[in-house]
Amino acid sequence: MKVLIVDDSKTMRSIVKNCLGGIGYSDVEEACDGQDALEKVAQCKPGLILLDWNMPNMNGIDFLKAYRAKGGKAPVVMVTTESEKARVIDAIRAGANDFVVKPFTPDVLAKHVNRTIEKAQAA
Repeated sequence: MKVLIVDDSKTMRSIVKNCLGGIGYSDVEEACDGQDALEKVAQCKPGLILLDWNMPNMNGIDFLKAYRAKGGKAPVVMVTTESEKARVIDAIRAGANDFVVKPFTPDVLAKHVNRTIEKAQAA
């Protein structure tokens, strides 16, 4: 399954990519912001998107709304420093399937990724 990591921090994209590799996901694409991600989803057709909130050009929520409005069906896990309850609710309403707060451990990310994929496959 192809995974798209969307984060303006190259370091964070690398950390997430390494965590994914540790649980068997090696087919990974990267995008540096929401605008870049909109272009990449059309090309790579990801089965899962890991999405930061705060990014330049187009933030994660705006990307998520645009992606869902265009019929995007891949499950989306927000991976962000935003942890306020209202923000989590905003993300879920915009179409996020799960939410991971930075900083996280590889085990926490793996749990959320696996749970999100299992739910998507069961639907």
